[in-house]
Amino acid sequence: MGKYEILLWDVDQTLLDFEKSQEYALFECFKQYGRTADQKILSLYAEINTSFWKRYELGEITKPQLLTGRFATLFSRLGIEDISPKDFQAVYQKALGSVFYFRDDADQLCSKLKGIVRQYAVTNGVSSTQRNKLHLSGLDQIFDDIFISEEIGAPKPQLQYFEACFRKIPDFRKDKTLIIGDSLSSDMQGGNAAGIACCWYNPEGKENPTGLKIDYEIRNLWEVEELLSWQKAPTRN
Repeated sequence: MGKYEILLWDVDQTLLDFEKSQEYALFECFKQYGRTADQKILSLYAEINTSFWKRYELGEITKPQLLTGRFATLFSRLGIEDISPKDFQAVYQKALGSVFYFRDDADQLCSKLKGIVRQYAVTNGVSSTQRNKLHLSGLDQIFDDIFISEEIGAPKPQLQYFEACFRKIPDFRKDKTLIIGDSLSSDMQGGNAAGIACCWYNPEGKENPTGLKIDYEIRNLWEVEELLSWQKAPTRN
């Protein structure tokens, strides 16, 4: 058995292309409200959405404040007064959970690793949305369990979230666990706080200005398979 026996997979923008799903959901929602969204609106929303999620990760706002606040801010910036942020959020969330796009053929990778290592989803996404996407994608049939912050009661990167996950994993050992994710502030920060090895999925080759401990940095998810093979114990004759 290799060094790592437990993989904690981030979902959005790691296994699944969240940006594509976000674009689909936003454009679809504006269409349902008789309006047309463009790339400028998408970019503005993405900026606002990211800032709200950062505040949520820091514990500055609650999940309900995040979900409606981002659209209230967007509509304020766009001068839209005749659409309820709460109603729009409900339509958006449903659309967001209705589509999925794999990154790097992630479904094939996770299927290949099933039975070799134990795999768990660790995500801050909205529970209903994430569970629907994971079901539609088939990943829920591959993972040993799914840990969603909304159900745990604390978000990544808070230690409370990770400790709750660890309690749910049978025969859990920190030294046998690896978290893989794209977010420095959520996945890598959380992995550092929890004392587990961190694998930063960084396909765009971004700089890391944080000073966080990164054990492995990968450009393609299939490098995880190579990483696991490197960690195999030597064969004894």
